[in-house]
Amino acid sequence: MDKYSSEELTAALRAVNSIINKCEKAKEKFPEGNSHHTLLRNRLKAMYISKSLIEDAITKNVLKF
Repeated sequence: MDKYSSEELTAALRAVNSIINKCEKAKEKFPEGNSHHTLLRNRLKAMYISKSLIEDAITKNVLKF
């Protein structure tokens, strides 16, 4: 993985959190089993994985100093 500054990682985390919130709200509007619901569920999985990786990277950046 490339090296990113703490500021870049923090900005990315804010963006991912925003996407998560928007997808969670949108998911409620579609019944389970609907293609839109499934798409949002899959996007949310990807966003939660991204969030976890970014948080790990931030922690590793902080521990280096």
